[in-house]
Amino acid sequence: MAIEIERKFLLRDARWRTQIVRSRRFAQGYLVGVAAHAMGAARASVRVRVAEADAWLNIKAARTTIEREEYEYPIPRADAERMLARLCGPIVEKIRHDVPIDGFVFEVDEFLGANAGLVVAEIELPTADAAFPRPAWLGREVSRDARYLNVHLAEYPYSTWDLAQRQEET
Repeated sequence: MAIEIERKFLLRDARWRTQIVRSRRFAQGYLVGVAAHAMGAARASVRVRVAEADAWLNIKAARTTIEREEYEYPIPRADAERMLARLCGPIVEKIRHDVPIDGFVFEVDEFLGANAGLVVAEIELPTADAAFPRPAWLGREVSRDARYLNVHLAEYPYSTWDLAQRQEET
């Protein structure tokens, strides 16, 4: 069984940009999970993701916890593009920046399109209680806030959030 242990944070400022070692553009869409996840009825989301020449099919438990089951399989890029165009709902686009800090890598997602303006940092950990660095640019943790799940952002993009929701970030 594959378990992903991940923490997610908003960012205080853009100081992280000076530490980027790699950036990739991602596009992902959901075959299963958007509407059902939003209503709390889904057990998993199933997404198609492309980045550069690569593509994957990903199945992830529909829970807002730090530890979740996740399975990911490479698929042909042409198949993924066809699924994104024909079988998926709204597409979530982002640029993922890798920012290494003290032996860990923060993946900073800078969202595009309907989610433009949202930037979050994720860090994968070996255990749920593992200690990890907390650079000064790391803001409030949102690991358990369903609004920041990509599956939720597909259906309820950041651009549709009201002012009160956006102000909660600061």
